[in-house]
Amino acid sequence: MTIMVPRKHGDASDGMVGGRLSRFEGNLKVTGAATYALEYPTEGVVHAVLVQSTIAAGKVVAVDISRASAMPGVLLVLTPEDDLGLRAAGDWAGTAPKDEAYYPLPRNVQFNGQSIAAVIAESREQAAEAARLITVSYEETASVKDLEDPAAGEGKMMGNLTVGWGDAEAALAASDVTIEAEYRTPREYHVAMEPHGLIARWEGDQLTIWEPSQWSHGMARMYAEWFSLPLENVRIISPFIGGGFGSKGQPLAFGAVAVAAAKKLGRPVKLAVTRPQNFTSYGGRAATRQKIALGATKDGILQAIVHRGYSETSVYADYAEQTGAATPVLYKVENYSSEHRIVPVNTVTPGALRGPGKNPSSYGIESAMEELAYALGMDPLELRLKNYADHDYQSGKPWSTRRLREALTEGAAAFGWEKRSHEPRSMRDGNTLIGWGIGCGTFPVIRAPSEAMIRILKNGRVEVVSGSIDMGQGTYTILAQTASEALGVPVDQIDVLLGDSRLPGSAIAGGSMLAGSITGAVHKTAVAARDELIGLALSEAGSPFRDTGANTLSLAAGRVSLPRDDGPSLSLAELMTALGRDTLEIRRNTLSDDAQTAEDQRRAWTTMAKVMGPTMGEFSMHSWCAHFAEVRVDEDFGTVRVSRMVSAFDCGRLYNPKMVESQWRGGIIMGVGQALLEEGIVDARNGRTINNNVGDYLVPTNSDIPDLQVISVGVPDLNASALGGKGVGEVGIVGVAPAIANAVFHATGKRVRDLPITLEKLI
Repeated sequence: MTIMVPRKHGDASDGMVGGRLSRFEGNLKVTGAATYALEYPTEGVVHAVLVQSTIAAGKVVAVDISRASAMPGVLLVLTPEDDLGLRAAGDWAGTAPKDEAYYPLPRNVQFNGQSIAAVIAESREQAAEAARLITVSYEETASVKDLEDPAAGEGKMMGNLTVGWGDAEAALAASDVTIEAEYRTPREYHVAMEPHGLIARWEGDQLTIWEPSQWSHGMARMYAEWFSLPLENVRIISPFIGGGFGSKGQPLAFGAVAVAAAKKLGRPVKLAVTRPQNFTSYGGRAATRQKIALGATKDGILQAIVHRGYSETSVYADYAEQTGAATPVLYKVENYSSEHRIVPVNTVTPGALRGPGKNPSSYGIESAMEELAYALGMDPLELRLKNYADHDYQSGKPWSTRRLREALTEGAAAFGWEKRSHEPRSMRDGNTLIGWGIGCGTFPVIRAPSEAMIRILKNGRVEVVSGSIDMGQGTYTILAQTASEALGVPVDQIDVLLGDSRLPGSAIAGGSMLAGSITGAVHKTAVAARDELIGLALSEAGSPFRDTGANTLSLAAGRVSLPRDDGPSLSLAELMTALGRDTLEIRRNTLSDDAQTAEDQRRAWTTMAKVMGPTMGEFSMHSWCAHFAEVRVDEDFGTVRVSRMVSAFDCGRLYNPKMVESQWRGGIIMGVGQALLEEGIVDARNGRTINNNVGDYLVPTNSDIPDLQVISVGVPDLNASALGGKGVGEVGIVGVAPAIANAVFHATGKRVRDLPITLEKLI
């Protein structure tokens, strides 16, 4: 099953790349016609409910399922006693899987909330009621509850994240002015509007899975490895996604349970992860701690940065929330030293959450730069401009494009920064303290190969076909715009098919790499389709262009014509009829010519093996931003409101500014939540996440968000992508939290170094 999203009629100028075209799928979503993964009508479906551990560490001694099994409608109960026959899968990078069994319902408990049993019944209500009747006996052992637990220790040094040049320690000691501070961020969670879940159906040895997926091809490969299936036997269908933010890029343990249950029962199984279970079925952003020391001359020239970062990981896997990710590229500095350690705690393995690494990294360095500005008695904007990096000091390479200076100056002008008084507590409105702050951000350009198919149909419509996904960022729309521009066909003649692992291969919708990758593939394919169509029109019997003597033709506004005004002019439908063709199908990819074997293509679409980082080439390539925040703080109660924000971005060419601005604003909104609201709270007694619901885990609502003005200062960067764009989805959150924290300091004179900034920290 594949969803085709047609384009309704609109302004033709919006149909080109760079136009402000509204979403293809928007009408389907607001009318309820868009079908999400867990909504697919599946005949004979039964329901699975998870049972999770209530201890942080130990061993499952026994599981009493007798009462659950006797409940009406219960078909199957799975426990650690059941060998599901699964094998380990390879990782994202495509490392060969270990030759060992995989247990999605393990006996050894490694965190509170780990799935250890599942009930499958005719209805979800029956399964949930039976699950409550299961009794688990444990042999509990000592655990490390979180990063602040005294038992946590110093952790493990990550050698690959140790970065340095010059002699930072000596330069720091010799600096005229120094500051040193520690900055902390708590656990944060994705809290996507659409919780996780799936429907799994077997037909013989063919497995179909409806699951919200940021990477249909990669997830299909991992499921295939778990169940020892050929890749072509697994199909992931995911045309619409209600938010992912990094959490829906790979299959998770509950998915393995649902698929195994479906195989055992010979019936489709639906497993909808509850909202509390979404806090422990996969990892959010790890809690971090970073110590930063800056040294500068009296006139504000940075001499040294010394950075020491820590982040929590699980006790069973290493995952680093790279606190030094943004620190080495934001400013010019000749002496730099950064280290990062991971600290194992009894939690689910953390994962990628919008702006991973770069986000907490920018919070540390941008807060420290503000503290340095006040130690120097210098305007924070002036300090940043004075230390502008003319190239990438970490790699030694020139920037491809870097308009952070323009982001700072144009953002400051739009914000009215020149009206800011320097001293804390110097701006007020009656009993309300007003503060202004800056935070800069960056996100690397990550490139990955993709492929696409263009079909020109007998009725004159064009299909753009890709296994890539759209989770709200506008993939349906920008691919139609890309094809329209390259083909010369109006966008309202174009249909887009996405979200199916059986369709042409695609990069993951993560790391802000999808748009640049897949638009390049669609553009290449559309150009090839145009050339093929014109070639057929000039050479095929029955074509009215064959005997015109022309050596090329024009394809514009959906009509094929001679370059000169006289002669035949046919619509696509008329030409396809004349050619006797029902379909013209062209498929191209962006792999190099020497990497076109079936294995090359499989690895490219299902692993990260072919992904290129920001400095894998002649240049260093990144998106950049500068945020300007105004806060209003009640002097008596310590309540903080963000009252205004202006953010300027360098993200290269914007494929669709309307959608890009939406992505930027979405990132900024999440940054407001990070600064003022979001915090995973862990019970020190048993490692349980206490606020595991959307009532207690606070995220921004409409009343928390002011007018957000976003500005583009970018120019096309053809080193970064075929069409000149750079990533837009993740950079928006990077730098927001420090901008707000710096504004709070300016308003109150109190520096809060641990997020979120809550009233008890200000009173």
